[in-house]
Amino acid sequence: MFDDEYAQAKILIVDDEPANVRLLERILQRDGFTNIDSTNDPRRFLALYTSKHPDLLLLDLHMPGMDGFAVMEQLKGRIGQNDFVPIVVLTADITPQAKERALTAGAHDFLTKPVDPTEVLLRIHNHLQTRFFYQQLQNQNEVLEKKVRDRTRDLEQAQIEILERLARAADYRDDDTGQHAQRVGHLSALVAQQMRLTPDEVYLLRRAAPLHDVGKIGTPDSILLKPGKLTDEEFEEIKKHTSIGAGILSGSRFAVLQHAEAVALYHHENWDATGYMGLEGDMIPLPARIVHAVDVLDALTHERPYKKAWSLEDALAEIERLREKFFDPVIVDAVMALAGDGGLDVTGAPPPAEHFRAGGEAWKDRDEVTATA
Repeated sequence: MFDDEYAQAKILIVDDEPANVRLLERILQRDGFTNIDSTNDPRRFLALYTSKHPDLLLLDLHMPGMDGFAVMEQLKGRIGQNDFVPIVVLTADITPQAKERALTAGAHDFLTKPVDPTEVLLRIHNHLQTRFFYQQLQNQNEVLEKKVRDRTRDLEQAQIEILERLARAADYRDDDTGQHAQRVGHLSALVAQQMRLTPDEVYLLRRAAPLHDVGKIGTPDSILLKPGKLTDEEFEEIKKHTSIGAGILSGSRFAVLQHAEAVALYHHENWDATGYMGLEGDMIPLPARIVHAVDVLDALTHERPYKKAWSLEDALAEIERLREKFFDPVIVDAVMALAGDGGLDVTGAPPPAEHFRAGGEAWKDRDEVTATA
């Protein structure tokens, strides 16, 4: 059945004999085809093909200057893997060698001259039907792929929102603004960028770092909000937030939660092995080492129930003082470089974490302040 889809099909004829082109045009026009282009000069083929994007090519095989084989060679790499453009060769050469060579070169069908109008139309209709079915299948695949992408994005957004809300829940325990966790995430990503970590590593850290104190959900308010110095027993209790946080985040197959687990467990380890678990130097995972320094910087520069806010200059001096004691010297260098470039904003609300995906571009916390007071 001939419908508008076939009538509008774009057909390109390449034949050096004008009489052959006129014959094919008449055959096609009588059958209702209206979108026909042709050339007697095969050297014009590529420009025509690029501008017209034909649905089917009728190609003479033996032409002076550039034969049909050379024409098909020009098409290599120009027809996408997800596209199908039928090539029907028309030639007086009926030798098996010619047919084999043409089919090997990329032809999909082989018709001998003089052509039979009925056979030509039947072959064209069959190949166009195949092309249109192929396009329909590709369109359906694209629709399905889009649905999968949309669903995947929705799931990722849901996961991200849950993580942010979890970090916020822990943050509100000892930070009325609820911004500490996000500031630590943002500043950690800035430091990671300064250290030339990959965009993926920066983005993962931006997502994982806000969960560093999620274990404080299990810390009693009487200890967490105590205005004075903690007793030894209280300090041992608050130290448990690292293992509690790691336990909450453990066992995930997602990279961001695996990073968050390591950050939660090790962000109180000191470069000189005097931290909670006694890990030393490079034994401490790099994300945790970055968060350690940033966590301290943010805690120092913001008011808490048990301390006044320090100036940025005083906080940076404290970070520098503890180089190679509490902090990786490379990370201290990155922090200082950021501060020197004016890129260390510890006061404003941090931008969304997507900023790093698109761009690729008092003391420690409650327990740390008491421990070093």
